[in-house]
Amino acid sequence: MSVAVSIRMPDELIRELDSVAKMTERSRSFHIQKALEIYLEDQADLQIALDRLHDSSDPIISIDEMRNELNV
Repeated sequence: MSVAVSIRMPDELIRELDSVAKMTERSRSFHIQKALEIYLEDQADLQIALDRLHDSSDPIISIDEMRNELNV
């Protein structure tokens, strides 16, 4: 199931979107959906990284320790 969403975007962004849509023979909606999916995945990854950064029980190792672990 999909839901219609209305948004406002700057004219220049719409021109670029239309250009990409025409070049790829895909709709505006397709490209907006894919871009939003990537953005949301990036935000989830960022939140995980921030949670780990602030987790005092998560050990921190030096670059030398990491290289030894990876045999680099």
